[in-house]
Amino acid sequence: MFIKVQLPWNVIIPAEKLDVKGLMLQRSIVIRLLDDFASRKATRDLGYYLAVTTLDSIGEGRVRQHSGDVLFPVVFSGITFKIFRGEILDGIVHKVLKHGVLLRCGPIENIYLSSVKMPDYHYVHGEDPVFLNENSSKIEKDVVVRFIVIGTKWLEAEREFQALVSLEGDYLGPVS
Repeated sequence: MFIKVQLPWNVIIPAEKLDVKGLMLQRSIVIRLLDDFASRKATRDLGYYLAVTTLDSIGEGRVRQHSGDVLFPVVFSGITFKIFRGEILDGIVHKVLKHGVLLRCGPIENIYLSSVKMPDYHYVHGEDPVFLNENSSKIEKDVVVRFIVIGTKWLEAEREFQALVSLEGDYLGPVS
């Protein structure tokens, strides 16, 4: 699910990047904010940071005593992506394993669909392994699959989510 958020943030501008012209200062703040935003990747509460949409306000800068850098409190609006239990989403298969498949959905790389949660599908091994059902519907690499989220896990060290998903339900499975 995409979430529109408004966040306070502290942007630190090195002293050498400061300019008397306000426009150059605002540009430096925006560039630094975007860099910080991208490097932070995700949080447990908000999910993955996707985009900064507007810079709502820039507070008065405070000089940091030891470095001479200036800290500006800013407030900006942005978009994040987080998955929730019970949500129905589409993902792309990127790895087929004997006991299930790994999917990608937006910025989330580790979504596991167990063979136990794929009713009527059975594993067919080979050079390009697939899961197949009696209607010849295939789940293979690069196929888009609609699934329901049955659980998520936040990994603090990697700053990313993992999810366990299922095809048990109506209108779930490979999307043509």
